[in-house]
Amino acid sequence: VPESADPIKIPINEWTGQHVSATIAGEILKGMGYNVEYVTAGTIPQFAAIAQGDLHLQPEVWTNNVGAIYPKAIASGDLVVMGQLGLKPQEGWIYPPYMEEKCLGLPDYRALYDCAQAFSSADTFPKGRLITYPADWGTRSKDVVAAIGVPFEAVAGGSEGAMIAELKSAYASKDPMLMMFWQPHWLFADLDFNWVEWAPVDGECVEESQSKDNACGFQQASIDKIVWKGFKAKWPTAYRFFDLYKLNNDIQNKMMLEIDNKGRDLQEVVAEWIANNKSTWQPWVDAAMM
Repeated sequence: VPESADPIKIPINEWTGQHVSATIAGEILKGMGYNVEYVTAGTIPQFAAIAQGDLHLQPEVWTNNVGAIYPKAIASGDLVVMGQLGLKPQEGWIYPPYMEEKCLGLPDYRALYDCAQAFSSADTFPKGRLITYPADWGTRSKDVVAAIGVPFEAVAGGSEGAMIAELKSAYASKDPMLMMFWQPHWLFADLDFNWVEWAPVDGECVEESQSKDNACGFQQASIDKIVWKGFKAKWPTAYRFFDLYKLNNDIQNKMMLEIDNKGRDLQEVVAEWIANNKSTWQPWVDAAMM
């Protein structure tokens, strides 16, 4: 180890949780002797790059926000799924609790049809304003709005940081707010938000085929770890480590709180976690080196 001096290239996506999961994996691999590079890459474009071997290892793929290329690349064998990271995710529309006074019937999604104006802005009136994921994360909220005919205008957020800033600003002034969001995230340890509740569904929610009378909202994700198809042959010990690598919501939320809310440096927070949690990650390394 390392079996090759070539760099293991790890994509860095648009949200802090992924930065944490990617950097912990990368820094432990560096400690094992590997050459690691972090490469900024969009959520959807990264899959083609991994399939082509230009990127190599991704620990945090939310399977319900991957576009068409991901399942095709898995089916063709160009991407290899190495199980789940261990996070327990939730995605959907959130709002501050004070909006329930302005939109009676919440958290039931059906209330949004009658009180869209309570969520409107000057740009969207009389429709409500819904902040969605950044454009390069896909169009899921926009598709759901169209499928169920709820009178809202879907407006793409500029970035995770911009979305959080808008949430906090609205919360402070009690302005209207409805936003597509996710957990785990440090935000829920800092402020109180409620989730829009959808109709129950047997099995998975098929977002494109739901209707006003029976809207299930969003298919909930699993969070996959994936590698380039040639990864195991080129870096077999790193492959064995990555197979064992796990994170949970508690670990990630606490680290994100330090980075995003307290303004600490990502590398510093990751280094601190690695230094204080050797009993967690050293067994992964030891098993991989056997």
